[in-house]
Amino acid sequence: MEQRTRGTFPWREFLKNLAVIAIPIAVQNLLTTTASMVDTMMVAPLGELSVGALGLCAQFSSLMFSGYWGFVGGGMLFFSQYYGAKEDDGIERAYGMTWACMMTVATVFGCLAIFAPEFVMGIYTDKAVIQEIGVNYLRIVGFAYFFQVFSMAMSCLLRSTERVRIPLIASVASVGANLFLNWVFIYGNLGAPAMGIRGAALATTCAAVINLLTIYLLAWKTNFHYLFHVRGHFRWNAEFVRSYFVKCFPILCNEILIGVGNMVINVTLGRQSEQVIAALAVFRTLEGLIIGFFAGFSNAASILVGTCVGAGELDTAFERAKRLVYLCSGVIAGVNVLLLMVHGPILRGMSLEGASYKAGTTFLIFFAVISVIRMGNWIQNDTYRASGDAVYGTTLEIVFMYVMTLPCVLLSGFVLHLPYWAIFLCCYIDEPVRYVLMQIHLYSGKWIRPVTGPGRAALPEFSRKHGRRVQEEKA
Repeated sequence: MEQRTRGTFPWREFLKNLAVIAIPIAVQNLLTTTASMVDTMMVAPLGELSVGALGLCAQFSSLMFSGYWGFVGGGMLFFSQYYGAKEDDGIERAYGMTWACMMTVATVFGCLAIFAPEFVMGIYTDKAVIQEIGVNYLRIVGFAYFFQVFSMAMSCLLRSTERVRIPLIASVASVGANLFLNWVFIYGNLGAPAMGIRGAALATTCAAVINLLTIYLLAWKTNFHYLFHVRGHFRWNAEFVRSYFVKCFPILCNEILIGVGNMVINVTLGRQSEQVIAALAVFRTLEGLIIGFFAGFSNAASILVGTCVGAGELDTAFERAKRLVYLCSGVIAGVNVLLLMVHGPILRGMSLEGASYKAGTTFLIFFAVISVIRMGNWIQNDTYRASGDAVYGTTLEIVFMYVMTLPCVLLSGFVLHLPYWAIFLCCYIDEPVRYVLMQIHLYSGKWIRPVTGPGRAALPEFSRKHGRRVQEEKA
Protein backbone atom coordinates (compact mmCIF):
# COMPACT_ATOMS: atom_id res chain seq x y z
CA MET A 1 0.00 0.00 0.00
CA GLU A 2 1.21 3.51 -0.75
CA GLN A 3 2.64 5.59 2.07
CA ARG A 4 0.27 8.32 3.17
CA THR A 5 2.34 10.65 5.30
CA ARG A 6 3.45 13.97 3.94
CA GLY A 7 6.73 13.91 2.07
CA THR A 8 6.71 10.16 1.46
CA PHE A 9 4.27 9.92 -1.44
CA PRO A 10 5.48 7.12 -3.78
CA TRP A 11 5.72 9.13 -6.98
CA ARG A 12 7.45 6.42 -9.02
CA GLU A 13 4.75 3.82 -8.39
CA PHE A 14 2.03 6.44 -8.78
CA LEU A 15 3.28 7.69 -12.17
CA LYS A 16 3.78 4.12 -13.37
CA ASN A 17 0.19 3.23 -12.49
CA LEU A 18 -1.06 6.42 -14.11
CA ALA A 19 0.90 5.80 -17.31
CA VAL A 20 -0.18 2.17 -17.61
CA ILE A 21 -3.85 3.21 -17.60
CA ALA A 22 -3.76 6.72 -19.04
CA ILE A 23 -1.48 6.35 -22.04
CA PRO A 24 -3.44 3.59 -23.85
CA ILE A 25 -6.72 5.45 -23.18
CA ALA A 26 -5.22 8.75 -24.33
CA VAL A 27 -3.85 7.13 -27.49
CA GLN A 28 -7.23 5.51 -28.16
CA ASN A 29 -9.01 8.85 -27.72
CA LEU A 30 -6.46 10.56 -29.93
CA LEU A 31 -7.06 7.96 -32.61
CA THR A 32 -10.80 8.53 -32.39
CA THR A 33 -10.35 12.28 -32.61
CA THR A 34 -7.80 11.87 -35.38
CA ALA A 35 -10.48 10.04 -37.34
CA SER A 36 -12.73 13.07 -36.94
CA MET A 37 -9.90 15.35 -38.03
CA VAL A 38 -9.20 13.11 -41.02
CA ASP A 39 -12.89 13.31 -41.95
CA THR A 40 -12.69 17.10 -41.87
CA MET A 41 -9.47 17.19 -43.90
CA MET A 42 -10.80 14.77 -46.51
CA VAL A 43 -14.07 16.69 -46.81
CA ALA A 44 -12.19 20.02 -46.97
CA PRO A 45 -11.67 19.89 -50.78
CA LEU A 46 -15.46 19.93 -51.10
CA GLY A 47 -15.42 23.49 -49.71
CA GLU A 48 -15.95 25.49 -46.50
CA LEU A 49 -19.70 24.86 -46.54
CA SER A 50 -19.16 21.10 -46.33
CA VAL A 51 -16.66 21.58 -43.51
CA GLY A 52 -19.16 23.76 -41.65
CA ALA A 53 -22.00 21.27 -42.16
CA LEU A 54 -19.83 18.41 -40.92
CA GLY A 55 -18.96 20.43 -37.82
CA LEU A 56 -22.62 21.13 -37.01
CA CYS A 57 -23.46 17.44 -37.41
CA ALA A 58 -20.65 16.71 -34.98
CA GLN A 59 -22.35 19.02 -32.49
CA PHE A 60 -25.47 16.88 -32.71
CA SER A 61 -23.30 13.84 -32.00
CA SER A 62 -21.88 15.74 -29.02
CA LEU A 63 -25.40 16.29 -27.73
CA MET A 64 -25.95 12.53 -27.90
CA PHE A 65 -22.66 12.13 -26.04
CA SER A 66 -24.03 14.36 -23.29
CA GLY A 67 -27.16 12.22 -23.16
CA TYR A 68 -25.37 8.95 -22.51
CA TRP A 69 -22.26 10.15 -20.70
CA GLY A 70 -24.18 10.52 -17.47
CA PHE A 71 -24.65 6.76 -17.51
CA VAL A 72 -20.97 6.26 -18.38
CA GLY A 73 -19.97 8.37 -15.39
CA GLY A 74 -22.33 6.51 -13.09
CA GLY A 75 -21.31 3.17 -14.53
CA MET A 76 -17.59 3.85 -14.05
CA LEU A 77 -18.29 4.81 -10.44
CA PHE A 78 -19.71 1.32 -9.83
CA PHE A 79 -17.24 -0.50 -12.11
CA SER A 80 -14.13 0.92 -10.42
CA GLN A 81 -15.37 0.58 -6.85
CA TYR A 82 -16.72 -2.95 -7.34
CA TYR A 83 -13.49 -3.88 -9.11
CA GLY A 84 -11.47 -2.56 -6.17
CA ALA A 85 -13.65 -4.61 -3.81
CA LYS A 86 -13.47 -7.69 -6.13
CA GLU A 87 -17.27 -7.95 -6.37
CA ASP A 88 -17.86 -9.55 -9.78
CA ASP A 89 -21.66 -9.71 -9.47
CA GLY A 90 -21.80 -5.97 -8.85
CA ILE A 91 -19.68 -5.25 -11.93
CA GLU A 92 -21.94 -7.37 -14.15
CA ARG A 93 -25.17 -5.80 -12.84
CA ALA A 94 -23.74 -2.30 -13.24
CA TYR A 95 -22.65 -3.03 -16.80
CA GLY A 96 -26.08 -4.36 -17.78
CA MET A 97 -27.83 -1.31 -16.38
CA THR A 98 -25.33 1.06 -17.99
CA TRP A 99 -25.60 -0.68 -21.37
CA ALA A 100 -29.42 -0.60 -21.36
CA CYS A 101 -29.56 3.10 -20.51
CA MET A 102 -26.90 4.07 -23.05
CA MET A 103 -28.55 2.15 -25.88
CA THR A 104 -31.85 3.88 -25.13
CA VAL A 105 -30.14 7.22 -25.74
CA ALA A 106 -28.50 5.91 -28.93
CA THR A 107 -31.89 4.80 -30.26
CA VAL A 108 -33.45 8.23 -29.72
CA PHE A 109 -30.63 10.12 -31.46
CA GLY A 110 -30.23 7.54 -34.21
CA CYS A 111 -33.92 7.82 -35.10
CA LEU A 112 -33.75 11.63 -35.12
CA ALA A 113 -30.74 11.59 -37.45
CA ILE A 114 -32.23 9.02 -39.82
CA PHE A 115 -35.86 10.11 -39.91
CA ALA A 116 -35.79 13.84 -39.03
CA PRO A 117 -32.43 15.30 -40.19
CA GLU A 118 -34.10 18.47 -41.52
CA PHE A 119 -35.39 19.23 -38.04
CA VAL A 120 -31.95 18.68 -36.52
CA MET A 121 -30.09 20.91 -39.00
CA GLY A 122 -32.75 23.61 -38.74
CA ILE A 123 -31.92 23.94 -35.06
CA TYR A 124 -28.19 24.40 -35.55
CA THR A 125 -28.06 26.91 -38.41
CA ASP A 126 -30.23 29.18 -40.52
CA LYS A 127 -27.99 28.72 -43.61
CA ALA A 128 -30.06 26.68 -46.13
CA VAL A 129 -27.07 25.40 -48.10
CA ILE A 130 -25.34 24.11 -44.95
CA GLN A 131 -28.62 22.54 -43.82
CA GLU A 132 -28.95 20.57 -47.06
CA ILE A 133 -25.41 19.20 -46.85
CA GLY A 134 -25.89 18.24 -43.21
CA VAL A 135 -29.15 16.40 -43.94
CA ASN A 136 -27.37 14.15 -46.46
CA TYR A 137 -24.74 13.31 -43.87
CA LEU A 138 -27.09 12.66 -40.94
CA ARG A 139 -29.37 10.26 -42.82
CA ILE A 140 -26.49 7.80 -43.11
CA VAL A 141 -24.36 8.48 -40.03
CA GLY A 142 -27.39 7.98 -37.77
CA PHE A 143 -26.90 4.24 -38.18
CA ALA A 144 -23.39 4.55 -36.74
CA TYR A 145 -24.72 5.86 -33.42
CA PHE A 146 -25.97 2.44 -32.31
CA PHE A 147 -22.58 0.79 -32.89
CA GLN A 148 -20.61 3.69 -31.43
CA VAL A 149 -22.54 3.76 -28.16
CA PHE A 150 -22.45 -0.03 -27.77
CA SER A 151 -18.67 0.11 -28.24
CA MET A 152 -18.38 2.91 -25.70
CA ALA A 153 -20.24 0.88 -23.06
CA MET A 154 -17.86 -2.04 -23.51
CA SER A 155 -14.81 0.22 -23.59
CA CYS A 156 -15.75 1.89 -20.30
CA LEU A 157 -16.06 -1.47 -18.57
CA LEU A 158 -12.74 -2.63 -20.02
CA ARG A 159 -10.99 0.55 -18.93
CA SER A 160 -12.42 0.46 -15.42
CA THR A 161 -11.12 -3.09 -14.96
CA GLU A 162 -7.68 -2.13 -16.33
CA ARG A 163 -8.08 -3.86 -19.71
CA VAL A 164 -7.11 -0.77 -21.69
CA ARG A 165 -5.35 -2.47 -24.61
CA ILE A 166 -8.48 -3.96 -26.17
CA PRO A 167 -10.22 -0.60 -26.81
CA LEU A 168 -6.90 0.76 -28.07
CA ILE A 169 -6.46 -2.02 -30.63
CA ALA A 170 -10.09 -1.61 -31.73
CA SER A 171 -9.54 2.11 -32.23
CA VAL A 172 -6.49 1.47 -34.42
CA ALA A 173 -8.55 -0.88 -36.60
CA SER A 174 -11.46 1.56 -36.72
CA VAL A 175 -9.37 4.61 -37.62
CA GLY A 176 -7.50 2.71 -40.32
CA ALA A 177 -10.77 1.51 -41.83
CA ASN A 178 -12.27 4.99 -41.64
CA LEU A 179 -9.32 6.55 -43.43
CA PHE A 180 -9.35 3.98 -46.21
CA LEU A 181 -13.13 4.02 -46.66
CA ASN A 182 -13.19 7.83 -46.75
CA TRP A 183 -10.76 7.66 -49.67
CA VAL A 184 -12.98 5.10 -51.38
CA PHE A 185 -16.44 6.58 -50.82
CA ILE A 186 -15.90 10.36 -50.78
CA TYR A 187 -14.00 10.53 -54.07
CA GLY A 188 -15.17 7.32 -55.76
CA ASN A 189 -12.02 5.20 -55.81
CA LEU A 190 -11.75 1.45 -56.53
CA GLY A 191 -14.85 1.58 -58.69
CA ALA A 192 -17.12 3.03 -55.99
CA PRO A 193 -19.34 6.04 -56.83
CA ALA A 194 -18.14 9.47 -55.66
CA MET A 195 -20.54 10.14 -52.76
CA GLY A 196 -19.06 13.34 -51.31
CA ILE A 197 -20.31 14.12 -47.80
CA ARG A 198 -22.50 10.99 -47.85
CA GLY A 199 -19.37 8.94 -48.43
CA ALA A 200 -17.85 10.32 -45.23
CA ALA A 201 -20.99 9.26 -43.35
CA LEU A 202 -20.89 5.76 -44.82
CA ALA A 203 -17.20 5.38 -43.95
CA THR A 204 -17.91 6.46 -40.36
CA THR A 205 -20.70 3.89 -40.07
CA CYS A 206 -18.58 1.04 -41.41
CA ALA A 207 -15.71 2.01 -39.10
CA ALA A 208 -18.09 1.94 -36.11
CA VAL A 209 -19.10 -1.62 -36.98
CA ILE A 210 -15.44 -2.67 -37.22
CA ASN A 211 -14.71 -1.05 -33.84
CA LEU A 212 -17.56 -2.95 -32.17
CA LEU A 213 -16.62 -6.30 -33.69
CA THR A 214 -12.94 -5.90 -32.79
CA ILE A 215 -13.71 -5.16 -29.13
CA TYR A 216 -16.12 -8.08 -28.93
CA LEU A 217 -13.77 -10.60 -30.53
CA LEU A 218 -10.73 -9.55 -28.48
CA ALA A 219 -12.75 -9.63 -25.26
CA TRP A 220 -13.94 -13.12 -26.18
CA LYS A 221 -10.42 -14.28 -27.00
CA THR A 222 -9.04 -13.00 -23.69
CA ASN A 223 -11.95 -14.52 -21.73
CA PHE A 224 -13.14 -11.20 -20.35
CA HIS A 225 -16.12 -12.82 -18.67
CA TYR A 226 -17.85 -9.63 -17.48
CA LEU A 227 -19.11 -8.93 -21.01
CA PHE A 228 -20.49 -12.39 -21.68
CA HIS A 229 -22.39 -13.27 -18.49
CA VAL A 230 -25.56 -11.86 -20.03
CA ARG A 231 -27.86 -13.21 -17.33
CA GLY A 232 -25.75 -11.46 -14.72
CA HIS A 233 -26.16 -8.18 -16.59
CA PHE A 234 -29.88 -8.09 -15.87
CA ARG A 235 -29.95 -9.60 -12.40
CA TRP A 236 -31.27 -6.40 -10.88
CA ASN A 237 -33.22 -5.86 -7.72
CA ALA A 238 -35.04 -2.81 -6.42
CA GLU A 239 -32.22 -1.83 -4.06
CA PHE A 240 -29.58 -1.96 -6.80
CA VAL A 241 -31.71 -0.03 -9.31
CA ARG A 242 -32.42 2.64 -6.71
CA SER A 243 -28.72 2.90 -5.77
CA TYR A 244 -27.67 3.07 -9.42
CA PHE A 245 -30.04 5.86 -10.37
CA VAL A 246 -29.44 7.79 -7.16
CA LYS A 247 -25.75 7.94 -8.13
CA CYS A 248 -26.37 8.42 -11.85
CA PHE A 249 -29.17 10.97 -11.65
CA PRO A 250 -27.01 13.99 -10.71
CA ILE A 251 -24.44 13.04 -13.37
CA LEU A 252 -27.19 12.50 -15.94
CA CYS A 253 -28.79 15.86 -15.13
CA ASN A 254 -25.39 17.49 -15.40
CA GLU A 255 -24.57 16.01 -18.79
CA ILE A 256 -28.02 16.62 -20.30
CA LEU A 257 -28.35 20.18 -19.04
CA ILE A 258 -24.77 21.00 -20.01
CA GLY A 259 -25.38 19.38 -23.40
CA VAL A 260 -28.47 21.53 -23.92
CA GLY A 261 -26.51 24.58 -22.80
CA ASN A 262 -23.75 23.79 -25.28
CA MET A 263 -26.37 23.36 -27.98
CA VAL A 264 -27.64 26.88 -27.24
CA ILE A 265 -24.07 28.15 -27.49
CA ASN A 266 -23.58 26.37 -30.83
CA VAL A 267 -26.90 27.71 -32.10
CA THR A 268 -25.72 31.23 -31.23
CA LEU A 269 -22.38 30.74 -32.98
CA GLY A 270 -24.20 29.01 -35.86
CA ARG A 271 -25.80 32.36 -36.69
CA GLN A 272 -22.41 33.91 -37.45
CA SER A 273 -20.88 34.13 -40.94
CA GLU A 274 -20.10 31.05 -43.03
CA GLN A 275 -16.38 31.67 -42.45
CA VAL A 276 -16.80 31.66 -38.67
CA ILE A 277 -18.97 28.52 -38.84
CA ALA A 278 -16.26 26.74 -40.85
CA ALA A 279 -13.55 27.93 -38.44
CA LEU A 280 -15.62 26.77 -35.48
CA ALA A 281 -16.05 23.33 -37.06
CA VAL A 282 -12.28 22.97 -37.41
CA PHE A 283 -11.73 24.31 -33.90
CA ARG A 284 -14.17 21.78 -32.44
CA THR A 285 -12.20 19.01 -34.14
CA LEU A 286 -8.92 20.26 -32.65
CA GLU A 287 -10.59 20.86 -29.30
CA GLY A 288 -11.66 17.23 -29.44
CA LEU A 289 -8.02 16.29 -30.02
CA ILE A 290 -7.02 18.06 -26.79
CA ILE A 291 -9.97 16.71 -24.82
CA GLY A 292 -9.41 13.22 -26.21
CA PHE A 293 -5.83 13.23 -25.01
CA PHE A 294 -6.81 14.66 -21.64
CA ALA A 295 -9.70 12.22 -21.17
CA GLY A 296 -7.16 9.41 -20.94
CA PHE A 297 -5.67 11.00 -17.84
CA SER A 298 -9.09 11.87 -16.47
CA ASN A 299 -10.29 8.28 -16.88
CA ALA A 300 -7.10 7.02 -15.26
CA ALA A 301 -7.60 9.42 -12.36
CA SER A 302 -11.14 8.12 -11.86
CA ILE A 303 -9.93 4.52 -11.89
CA LEU A 304 -6.91 5.09 -9.63
CA VAL A 305 -8.98 6.97 -7.07
CA GLY A 306 -12.19 4.95 -7.42
CA THR A 307 -10.53 1.56 -6.94
CA CYS A 308 -8.85 2.80 -3.75
CA VAL A 309 -12.15 4.09 -2.41
CA GLY A 310 -13.84 0.77 -3.22
CA ALA A 311 -11.03 -1.19 -1.50
CA GLY A 312 -11.20 1.00 1.61
CA GLU A 313 -7.83 2.73 1.01
CA LEU A 314 -9.30 6.17 1.52
CA ASP A 315 -6.12 8.00 2.53
CA THR A 316 -4.43 6.78 -0.64
CA ALA A 317 -7.40 7.95 -2.71
CA PHE A 318 -7.21 11.41 -1.15
CA GLU A 319 -3.47 11.78 -1.72
CA ARG A 320 -3.74 10.57 -5.30
CA ALA A 321 -6.56 12.96 -6.13
CA LYS A 322 -4.70 16.06 -4.98
CA ARG A 323 -1.69 15.26 -7.15
CA LEU A 324 -3.66 14.19 -10.19
CA VAL A 325 -5.37 17.57 -10.59
CA TYR A 326 -2.14 19.55 -10.93
CA LEU A 327 -0.28 16.87 -12.86
CA CYS A 328 -2.97 16.58 -15.52
CA SER A 329 -3.35 20.36 -15.81
CA GLY A 330 0.39 20.61 -16.46
CA VAL A 331 0.20 17.92 -19.13
CA ILE A 332 -2.65 19.64 -20.95
CA ALA A 333 -0.76 22.95 -20.90
CA GLY A 334 2.15 21.24 -22.67
CA VAL A 335 -0.19 19.75 -25.28
CA ASN A 336 -1.69 23.19 -25.94
CA VAL A 337 1.75 24.68 -26.56
CA LEU A 338 2.54 21.96 -29.10
CA LEU A 339 -0.78 22.51 -30.89
CA LEU A 340 -0.22 26.26 -31.16
CA MET A 341 3.23 25.65 -32.63
CA VAL A 342 1.78 23.64 -35.54
CA HIS A 343 -1.67 25.21 -35.88
CA GLY A 344 -0.90 27.03 -39.14
CA PRO A 345 -0.38 24.00 -41.40
CA ILE A 346 -3.28 22.21 -39.72
CA LEU A 347 -5.77 25.03 -40.33
CA ARG A 348 -4.64 25.47 -43.92
CA GLY A 349 -4.84 21.73 -44.46
CA MET A 350 -8.51 21.98 -43.51
CA SER A 351 -9.11 24.66 -46.16
CA LEU A 352 -9.24 27.65 -43.80
CA GLU A 353 -8.04 30.83 -45.46
CA GLY A 354 -8.45 34.54 -44.92
CA ALA A 355 -11.23 35.35 -42.45
CA SER A 356 -11.86 31.71 -41.55
CA TYR A 357 -8.14 31.13 -40.84
CA LYS A 358 -8.03 34.21 -38.60
CA ALA A 359 -11.12 33.06 -36.70
CA GLY A 360 -9.71 29.55 -36.25
CA THR A 361 -6.43 30.93 -34.89
CA THR A 362 -8.31 33.18 -32.47
CA PHE A 363 -10.36 30.26 -31.15
CA LEU A 364 -7.22 28.18 -30.56
CA ILE A 365 -5.28 30.92 -28.75
CA PHE A 366 -8.13 31.68 -26.37
CA PHE A 367 -8.79 28.01 -25.71
CA ALA A 368 -5.11 27.23 -25.03
CA VAL A 369 -5.27 29.50 -21.99
CA ILE A 370 -8.78 28.68 -20.80
CA SER A 371 -8.52 24.91 -21.17
CA VAL A 372 -5.92 24.53 -18.40
CA ILE A 373 -8.49 25.77 -15.89
CA ARG A 374 -11.34 23.99 -17.63
CA MET A 375 -9.58 20.63 -17.57
CA GLY A 376 -8.74 21.15 -13.91
CA ASN A 377 -12.46 21.45 -13.21
CA TRP A 378 -13.16 18.41 -15.36
CA ILE A 379 -10.71 16.08 -13.65
CA GLN A 380 -11.85 17.13 -10.19
CA ASN A 381 -15.47 16.45 -11.10
CA ASP A 382 -14.60 13.03 -12.60
CA THR A 383 -12.62 12.16 -9.48
CA TYR A 384 -15.51 13.14 -7.21
CA ARG A 385 -17.89 11.01 -9.25
CA ALA A 386 -15.67 7.93 -9.14
CA SER A 387 -15.44 8.36 -5.37
CA GLY A 388 -19.21 8.49 -4.90
CA ASP A 389 -19.90 12.24 -4.89
CA ALA A 390 -21.92 12.94 -8.01
CA VAL A 391 -23.62 16.05 -6.65
CA TYR A 392 -21.12 18.81 -5.85
CA GLY A 393 -19.37 19.30 -9.20
CA THR A 394 -22.60 18.63 -11.05
CA THR A 395 -24.50 21.30 -9.13
CA LEU A 396 -21.76 23.88 -9.68
CA GLU A 397 -21.55 23.21 -13.40
CA ILE A 398 -25.30 23.39 -13.96
CA VAL A 399 -25.85 26.49 -11.84
CA PHE A 400 -23.00 28.45 -13.41
CA MET A 401 -23.95 27.35 -16.93
CA TYR A 402 -27.51 28.65 -16.60
CA VAL A 403 -26.93 31.61 -14.29
CA MET A 404 -23.72 32.99 -15.77
CA THR A 405 -22.57 31.41 -19.05
CA LEU A 406 -25.77 31.14 -21.10
CA PRO A 407 -27.10 34.62 -20.23
CA CYS A 408 -23.75 36.13 -21.23
CA VAL A 409 -23.63 34.18 -24.50
CA LEU A 410 -27.21 35.00 -25.49
CA LEU A 411 -26.83 38.65 -24.51
CA SER A 412 -23.57 39.06 -26.42
CA GLY A 413 -24.84 37.21 -29.50
CA PHE A 414 -28.48 38.21 -29.96
CA VAL A 415 -28.76 41.54 -28.11
CA LEU A 416 -25.40 43.29 -28.18
CA HIS A 417 -24.25 41.60 -31.43
CA LEU A 418 -20.65 41.46 -30.24
CA PRO A 419 -17.84 40.01 -32.39
CA TYR A 420 -17.59 36.22 -32.57
CA TRP A 421 -14.49 36.14 -30.34
CA ALA A 422 -16.33 37.95 -27.53
CA ILE A 423 -19.20 35.44 -27.74
CA PHE A 424 -16.63 32.64 -27.64
CA LEU A 425 -14.99 34.00 -24.49
CA CYS A 426 -18.39 34.20 -22.79
CA CYS A 427 -18.64 30.41 -23.22
CA TYR A 428 -15.94 29.97 -20.57
CA ILE A 429 -16.61 32.89 -18.27
CA ASP A 430 -17.54 30.65 -15.32
CA GLU A 431 -14.48 28.37 -15.32
CA PRO A 432 -12.15 30.38 -12.98
CA VAL A 433 -14.85 30.83 -10.33
CA ARG A 434 -15.76 27.15 -10.37
CA TYR A 435 -12.10 26.16 -10.14
CA VAL A 436 -11.71 27.96 -6.81
CA LEU A 437 -14.82 26.30 -5.39
CA MET A 438 -13.76 22.87 -6.68
CA GLN A 439 -10.35 23.26 -5.00
CA ILE A 440 -11.98 24.02 -1.66
CA HIS A 441 -14.10 20.88 -1.98
CA LEU A 442 -11.08 18.79 -3.02
CA TYR A 443 -9.15 19.59 0.15
CA SER A 444 -12.22 19.06 2.35
CA GLY A 445 -12.23 15.34 1.52
CA LYS A 446 -16.03 15.29 1.67
CA TRP A 447 -16.23 13.85 -1.85
CA ILE A 448 -15.13 10.39 -0.68
CA ARG A 449 -18.42 8.48 -0.42
CA PRO A 450 -17.91 4.71 -0.87
CA VAL A 451 -20.60 2.35 -2.20
CA THR A 452 -18.77 -0.86 -1.21
CA GLY A 453 -18.50 -2.62 2.15
CA PRO A 454 -14.72 -2.12 2.62
CA GLY A 455 -15.00 1.54 1.69
CA ARG A 456 -17.84 2.23 4.09
CA ALA A 457 -16.04 0.42 6.90
CA ALA A 458 -12.97 2.64 6.46
CA LEU A 459 -14.90 5.92 6.22
CA PRO A 460 -15.23 6.79 9.97
CA GLU A 461 -11.49 6.43 10.59
CA PHE A 462 -10.69 8.41 7.44
CA SER A 463 -13.01 11.24 8.47
CA ARG A 464 -11.39 11.45 11.89
CA LYS A 465 -7.81 11.39 10.57
CA HIS A 466 -8.53 13.59 7.59
CA GLY A 467 -10.14 16.33 9.63
CA ARG A 468 -7.08 16.55 11.86
CA ARG A 469 -4.67 16.50 8.93
CA VAL A 470 -6.44 19.34 7.14
CA GLN A 471 -6.25 21.44 10.27
CA GLU A 472 -2.50 20.75 10.53
CA GLU A 473 -1.98 21.70 6.87
CA LYS A 474 -3.81 24.98 7.38
CA ALA A 475 -1.85 25.79 10.54
